[in-house]
Amino acid sequence: MAQNSKPIYDVYIVDDRGDTQDAFWLKVGAAFPHKDKDGMNVVLQALPTNGRLVLRRFKEKEEEEKKL
Repeated sequence: MAQNSKPIYDVYIVDDRGDTQDAFWLKVGAAFPHKDKDGMNVVLQALPTNGRLVLRRFKEKEEEEKKL
């Protein structure tokens, strides 16, 4: 499946590790909008064992690096 557009969401598996540790976020895919904007294709490289996926707005690498 070829994706001609940029993703609008990154897809993560989030492992909540209790009150003493921060949650662990693992990026496992991306979501791409349909041309008609009424849906999206979700492309995954892994599946969660806990059944939970989190979608966050896609940010360019440069935007992320500016925060650091």
